[in-house]
Amino acid sequence: MKRLRWLALVAVLALVAAACGDAEPAETTAAPTDTTEASTPPETEPPSDTTAPTDTEPEGEFASVAAESCDYGGKIQSVEATGTHEVVYTLCSPDPAFLAKLAFVPFAVQPAEHLEATGGAPLENPIGTGPFMIDVWDRGSEVVMNRYPDYWGEAPSFDTLVFRWAAESTSRILELQSGSAHYITNLAASDYETIEGDDNLQLLEDPNPNIFYVGMTTTHAPFDDVRVRQAVAMGIDRQRIVDNFYPTGSEVASHFTPCTIDNGCEGEEWYEFDPEGAQALLEEAGFPDGFDTTIRYRDVFRVYLPEPGAVATEIATQLQENLGINATVEEMESGAFIEESSVDGLDCLHLLGSGADYPHGTNFLDTHFRGPQFGDPIPELVDLLDQGAAIVDPDEAAPVYEEANNLLKENVPMMPIAHGAAADAALASVGNAEVPPFGAPQFATMDPGSDTLVFIQNAEPISLFCHDETDGESLSACEQVLEGLYGYDLTGEVVPVLAESCDPNEDGTVWTCSIRQGVTFHDGSELDANDVVTSFAVGIDASNPLHVGNTGGFEYYAYLWGGLMNDEG
Repeated sequence: MKRLRWLALVAVLALVAAACGDAEPAETTAAPTDTTEASTPPETEPPSDTTAPTDTEPEGEFASVAAESCDYGGKIQSVEATGTHEVVYTLCSPDPAFLAKLAFVPFAVQPAEHLEATGGAPLENPIGTGPFMIDVWDRGSEVVMNRYPDYWGEAPSFDTLVFRWAAESTSRILELQSGSAHYITNLAASDYETIEGDDNLQLLEDPNPNIFYVGMTTTHAPFDDVRVRQAVAMGIDRQRIVDNFYPTGSEVASHFTPCTIDNGCEGEEWYEFDPEGAQALLEEAGFPDGFDTTIRYRDVFRVYLPEPGAVATEIATQLQENLGINATVEEMESGAFIEESSVDGLDCLHLLGSGADYPHGTNFLDTHFRGPQFGDPIPELVDLLDQGAAIVDPDEAAPVYEEANNLLKENVPMMPIAHGAAADAALASVGNAEVPPFGAPQFATMDPGSDTLVFIQNAEPISLFCHDETDGESLSACEQVLEGLYGYDLTGEVVPVLAESCDPNEDGTVWTCSIRQGVTFHDGSELDANDVVTSFAVGIDASNPLHVGNTGGFEYYAYLWGGLMNDEG
């Protein structure tokens, strides 16, 4: 039986009895990086009685984390291990996307002892329960994973999974055609014909909803003037961008959230291309001859942005031609770009986007517009997002999202450009090759016809501690190694993974999760409820000594759960 854990990282050992009430959530801010080292847990002798404790009569010390009250503005009041294999989540208000969020890899589970031993920052050596475990990460070259021999589920048919990366689609295509790769991601529009014309290859359509946008930070001049932001929105021909740089099936975005998501396209459609009207707005704002600015981007191929450098140049050209704005194009390193744009906000135009992590509007609107990426969050919008995130019935939520989308158009913190169609490709010999709607390819279900499967993605992972990462390259690698209580199957359905089930009370504010028994981590230790609570506490509790991570932002915890508890920063 697993040793009893010293819960050094849990700031609150018992649930606080304060009721949530109807407190209005506060605005979300990113948590400061905590560099405190974890204390060394004392040695605890295992009990002489080796009989496993039951969930109805728990023995020993069980982990819990709680906020003092729901006044901090977040969704989570507390998470508590109520038995060896039972965890209870108490919410401040109902969350219609609760299970869908739990299925997202930043909320995966690692051993509590491993999190303690790494000081809350297992950046290169995650330990999970997944079908593959990390062998070696050769920085700048590849990540090698081996099949986990004691995997609780259906084992992969091959021994070794290799992640490599290449920024250019043509480079990935050449690797596939030469047979040195089995599967590649994110084809360029020009690659479709190549794949379809080669009998040795197969085209794999990617059904993931997505958005590409041009961001404008409203706290930096001249973008602190809504007339300037609206002029930019009206002065770019978005259809020209889609026609020239996106594959067939892509479309100009009428709203930020794709229409395939419930209530995504409620409210008014975005501004039409109107360069004359845009020039009039610029003149009214005091810029009749335009101004100088910068367009920053990262050179990472994405479904939502297949040719980043070319699109950045096209936008700069249009701004000059249509508005007299002189925009210098500047490429940034991927990690620095993500941190500066999504945590601190850039003082210029920036090109970013997002694919769906789970099928709910909160994944698009809450993730982007609660935080500081576009400057100060819009209070009225945050209030509406709070309302929408607590309504289970999509029809009932529709008027809320209509008003939220109209507020976005009125305030113009960004300009939605495109919903990109996309595809991956694989050797024709790879069996069961599919692209799921949510998350990374599930390589464990594929059959490469050999002992090794080589996958080439767009860029190197930033880290493999995906509690505190947001980039797709990190998340896709983590998904092969780590698992959460729930996950997504190949059709996009939410399914239990490390949980047997999670069942709500009548009003959806308390979820009781039964943890799957007999599951072991890659270090041989056995999964229990304390691991689940500890893993969640590291991300959600800003006062936790292991709330360290990579950037310290833990953005998905802050955005998707409405804020970090016990955050005094």
